[in-house]
Formats: sequence, structure tokens, C-alpha cells
Amino acid sequence: MRRKRTTREQNSSGVHVWLVFMKAFQALVPHAAGSIKQTRLGDSDFRVLEALLHKGPLPVNTIGPKVWLTPGSISVAVDRLVKKGLVSRKDRVGDRRVRQVELTARGRTLITRGFREHAAAMENAVSVLSKSERLTLLRLLKKLGKHAAARPPVS
Repeated sequence: MRRKRTTREQNSSGVHVWLVFMKAFQALVPHAAGSIKQTRLGDSDFRVLEALLHKGPLPVNTIGPKVWLTPGSISVAVDRLVKKGLVSRKDRVGDRRVRQVELTARGRTLITRGFREHAAAMENAVSVLSKSERLTLLRLLKKLGKHAAARPPVS
């Protein structure tokens, strides 16, 4: 005869962790999407500009993995941002084979303001958590992410 699971066991199962995580993520998405939409940028353009704001000029092939874009998608995104006058491509000093992407003055102004508003929206979304709770959540999410990344998925 099968033993009935206790509420505690059911609530801590891998499936339940996944469901709660996904529900929380889905609840946060509209907060992020809404603040990004106010910049009149698409999600991928916002992510590229934000990476350049915080990391400085970067080679195209370095930006893609940082913002979860494929090599083809990052090239298209950078082309689009160049056409809008938000970024420029420049040869890297010391290695002209590498083209750096950097913010233009217009791009820096746009993403600085847009990121400030995005940060405020996300702060509002997570305001229910204390600093201690946020640090615990971050530590646990990193632990979970590293563990999952190190294990092959079941196929």
C-alpha cells in the first residue's frame, strides 16, 4: 500500500518548486515588459543597450550570450540599433579584427532614463521582500541554477 504524502512533502517536491517558480516569474514579466515598453524599444534592443550601459563597449560576439541572443539575432539587433543612432561599431584599439559596439550619446541618454524607470518598476514588484529575504532568494536561485546547469537534462 502506498503511503500518502504529507502536505510538507507535496509542497517541497521538485514539481511544486517548478510551478511556484514559474508562477512567480510569470507574475513579474508584465512589470518588466511594461517598463521596457515605455522606452519604445523592443525587449532584445533594451537588453543590448542595458548590457552596454553596465559593461561598457563590447564585441558583438560577447554581447549575444550576455543578453540571450543567438549570433544571427545579435547581429540583426546591433544593425537595428546602429540605424536608430543608439550604438556605433568601432574597431578595437590594438586589434582591428574585432568590432566593438558602444553606446552613442543618444543611446546612453535613452537607456539611462529607461533603465532607471525599469529599475524602479522592478523595485516596486519585489518590494514585498525584505533585504534579507532578497539575499536569501538570490543565493538559492543561483544555487539552483548552477546545479541545474551542471546536470544533463533528462531526455
